[in-house]
Amino acid sequence: MLLFVFVLTKANANTKRDTLSILFIGNSYIFFNNLPQMISLLSDSLNTKLICKQSVYGGATLGDHWNSRKGISTRAILEKEKFDIVVIQDNSMWPLEHADSVLMIGKLFCDLIKSKNATPYIYNTWSRETTPQTQSAINKTYESLALQTQSVLVPVGSVWAEAKAQKPTVQLYMSDESHPSWHGTFLTALCFVKKITGTLPANYNLIYNYPAIDKENLFIMYIPQDDVLFYDKLVKNYFK
Repeated sequence: MLLFVFVLTKANANTKRDTLSILFIGNSYIFFNNLPQMISLLSDSLNTKLICKQSVYGGATLGDHWNSRKGISTRAILEKEKFDIVVIQDNSMWPLEHADSVLMIGKLFCDLIKSKNATPYIYNTWSRETTPQTQSAINKTYESLALQTQSVLVPVGSVWAEAKAQKPTVQLYMSDESHPSWHGTFLTALCFVKKITGTLPANYNLIYNYPAIDKENLFIMYIPQDDVLFYDKLVKNYFK
């Protein structure tokens, strides 16, 4: 009996997974299609489980978050709760129109995040669908912020651009030509999972749901098999 208990305990220890607690700070580019939940679901089969939370408000800037405008409580969350990683993302147009603000407020956040013994990640977003030529300017702002603060850059916008270059028919945008479609959110989630854990799932679902309070499953998205394989290969090659 003692031998059985020892073996069972050792097996349980070997199967115990690491976890990382992650806070996403930003706006609709995070809460559309529930990006944090998708990231968490994609990590289910990995050695590291990503447990994600969000502090978001539609159209919010990092300045709104820093100054607690619009009822946002991001700084209070950072003061009260413990996170391993904190992801920050500014309003989609701010890197183009208010780069100085992105750099100034972004640095304040990165300094605060580090003071809480967490690692800041920079969510480098994409250009509008009709103005792909602005991607380099968006990248420049976020790359400068990551360099100045020694933070981790997640170049989602560049991966989107590569996806469009390799497969022009891919639909990453919603009809508003700004927000992510299911495909856009799925690709973005893969970028974060690969950047954070260094790997991607060996197998994927085509339909993604998450459990609700009443134990019902809520539908998030459906991605066809061929597209799943395309995005998986793309991200693996980009983040070699």
